[in-house]
Amino acid sequence: MKSVGKLKLYWADFWRYRYLLWNLVSRDFKLKYRRSVLGVVWSVLNPLLMCLVYWAVFTSLPGFGSNIPNFPVYLMIGQLLFTFFSESTSAGMGSVISASALLKKVYIPKYIFPMEKCCFALVNCVFSFIALVLVMLVTGSPLHATVILAVYPLLTLFVFCFGIAMALSAMAVFFRDIMHLWSVFTTALMYFSAIFYDPAMMGSVGSFSMQTIIGLNPLYWYITAFRTAVLYGRLLSTNMVLVCGGCALVSVLIGTLIFKKTQDKFVLHI
Repeated sequence: MKSVGKLKLYWADFWRYRYLLWNLVSRDFKLKYRRSVLGVVWSVLNPLLMCLVYWAVFTSLPGFGSNIPNFPVYLMIGQLLFTFFSESTSAGMGSVISASALLKKVYIPKYIFPMEKCCFALVNCVFSFIALVLVMLVTGSPLHATVILAVYPLLTLFVFCFGIAMALSAMAVFFRDIMHLWSVFTTALMYFSAIFYDPAMMGSVGSFSMQTIIGLNPLYWYITAFRTAVLYGRLLSTNMVLVCGGCALVSVLIGTLIFKKTQDKFVLHI
């Protein structure tokens, strides 16, 4: 009963500040494109240009794009989802620090700031899906009925990113070095997310199977589940559903615990 009461309290608190969340997302959106000549179009052009570069490089390497059916769509899906993860967690990490002046003046639930950064990254990701549609049209990739199932890995990825963003934003208040370490970590993580290669073609490093190591990366499962629904037109497997949902749940629980335990000390360190 206490848990149900807490959930109702958290929901009431969130619902009370829903307009603030909307205004913060709107503000970031306007700031990002305020002096941009192309504006929102850049959200489509950027992933298209990056996909073109990756496609030109990796299709020239034996065993990479040349052996993957419809490699441009395969590559674009991995690129978009990983960019969403990187952008949401990196921006969310510094969200509390950047809002320090506001937090010292008025009471605002502090979790709103990492949530806002994740929502903003999700909006950008949705706009970038226009580029994915264009690539699918150009390459003649069929539109499967299972595309609607791609909502599940996308939404669970959002929850996963929000949990990480809350933990990072709390830790960054006390340890600023984590902001530099995270950029190095995400760069390394990109190569273990099967964005531009098929894990089936990976060998072993010593006694460790690279396929097993890649399978321990939650991002690999989100990207694979999205590809399964959009590119391959198949239903999500039980493992995909459980891993995507389970990783999201664990992430948000740990992130909430870290954030809640430290948030009262934020004003002393920002």
